[in-house]
Amino acid sequence: MPRFYCAAPLVSDTELDLPAGAARHVQVLRLQPGDAITLFDGRSQDEYDATVTRMGRSDVQVRVGAARSMAREPARQIHLAVGMPANDRMDWLIEKATELGVASVQPLMTERSVLKLSGERADKKIAHWQSVAISACEQCGGNLVPVIHPMQSLSQWLKTPAAGQADHQRLLLSLRAGSTPVARLPVQAGPAWFLSGPEGGLSQAEEELAIVAGFAPASLGPRVLRAETAALAALTLLTQA
Repeated sequence: MPRFYCAAPLVSDTELDLPAGAARHVQVLRLQPGDAITLFDGRSQDEYDATVTRMGRSDVQVRVGAARSMAREPARQIHLAVGMPANDRMDWLIEKATELGVASVQPLMTERSVLKLSGERADKKIAHWQSVAISACEQCGGNLVPVIHPMQSLSQWLKTPAAGQADHQRLLLSLRAGSTPVARLPVQAGPAWFLSGPEGGLSQAEEELAIVAGFAPASLGPRVLRAETAALAALTLLTQA
């Protein structure tokens, strides 16, 4: 059954005009009155049965049916802080991280980052990545849409409350000697932040800043992975722990 993200409040046994994005998607699929769909608001694990009641030229009306709670998220919240890879690799990373159940993504500008944006261009890129996450949730069955946070420099972000949460496990992807393999980390039940660099990784100075801020060095083994692959490998290991 087709699934659609709907930011509007969802209430059973009410009529609803779908937001523009969802309405356009329904029209592209050429659904007709009487067809069944599923709606979710991205903020809870509830999803709603719904039925198309009217198809207009640019609007679609549905009747919202029963709600049901569908827990498809990992038991542990894992947040990724990522030095943004170049080109379209960040799109791919966010899509796959959403499919794997990431709780949020913090895009970072680092010394070796190719992509460095600010102002309106940065806002547009974040909005684009948020739409990528929404589309991935529609496809994979996730009901909680991960938040794509505004871009920050690594040094700025390390000073924020999010990066300093003492109740979060904080891990830094590092190739330095003595880094604990992620697969061998003690199992923890609470949330975690995983910090990973762009192409070429974080600089030594950036790693030192992160360690001083409370991030523990961790590794993914002897192979050197691409920036986007490393973040997803860590996410997979941590959500299964």
